[in-house]
Amino acid sequence: MYEPRFQRTDALIAMIGRIEAARSVVLRAPIAAQWESQLRHEALVRSAHHSTSIEGNPLSLEEVTDLLEGRDVTAHPREMREVLNYVEVLDYIDRQYQSRPDKPLSEDTILQLHRLVVHEILPEHEAGQYRQVPVVVAVPATGEVRFRPPEWEEVPLLMADLVGWLNCDQANALMPVLHAGIAHYECVRIHPFVDGNGRTARALATLILYKRGFDTRRFFALEEYYNVDRRSYYEALAAVDRSGDLTEWLEYFVQGIAVEMVRLEERIRGLERIVGQAAVPRTAALDLNPRQIRALEFLAREPKLTTALYRQWNRVSRATAQRDLSDLVSRGILAQQGVGRGTYYVLAGSDEA
Repeated sequence: MYEPRFQRTDALIAMIGRIEAARSVVLRAPIAAQWESQLRHEALVRSAHHSTSIEGNPLSLEEVTDLLEGRDVTAHPREMREVLNYVEVLDYIDRQYQSRPDKPLSEDTILQLHRLVVHEILPEHEAGQYRQVPVVVAVPATGEVRFRPPEWEEVPLLMADLVGWLNCDQANALMPVLHAGIAHYECVRIHPFVDGNGRTARALATLILYKRGFDTRRFFALEEYYNVDRRSYYEALAAVDRSGDLTEWLEYFVQGIAVEMVRLEERIRGLERIVGQAAVPRTAALDLNPRQIRALEFLAREPKLTTALYRQWNRVSRATAQRDLSDLVSRGILAQQGVGRGTYYVLAGSDEA
């Protein structure tokens, strides 16, 4: 049976501790339902964007947002399909494992993840099927070969071995982030498919976190940290290929989760500060739209907000922007300052009001 080799370093232990501290804040936070829905939607958008971007998809975060919210996007059909497919993968994971967390991982599950990843991209005879050709792993932007996966004839046995380990007591005794990180690496190393291996590996890691009860209220985008510095992502993967020891990869993988969890924790604390202000009663914040929530988050960091900036963020008409902002003023959440072109908005009750 497959058996990963790594060291439980002080760095790993410290990062896992930081992750758990941040996750505790996220799980305990009393967030209004509307805000919770917005955080989940944004995490979905970021996951779809960053996981496809790592492998060269050129759509920006704004274009992915437009695509998933039903607005027109000018792009190649394959680029849009990759994003839409990854959303389907995340929905599949949510449906399958939120309701059935005890269901064992299987090769069929991994094949289904791949089938969804490459829907209408690969021919049907390659979707959800192990490759029968040699492949190499290269950096999308440069074409630089990073490593050469095992021969295709070895793939079925290697995948059966991996799935056996993923379900064993030793694997389930590990912290969920280590379990997921090892699965991610080994799936990429085997490279069982002709295309879509990275997205499938990241989906598998997400699935394991779900299955192991690593609950973040679905506010968390696993892929964002790895996309920001793609070179480091590929270098961390290649480091294992050279040494056979997963420690360096796991430190990188867990650091990514720690960075994103701390960022989420800070955002949650910011929302709590907004709602906690006397000028922003919890009942007034219950039915704000996503644009208004974004405005309040901005004003938790910055002293004032203009209509022009609000329009720029949300890509809405002046009338829509003014309606949203006037609504916040009428609720007693914002205060309007200045006149004419000098008009701006601040949090009611703040020093700027």
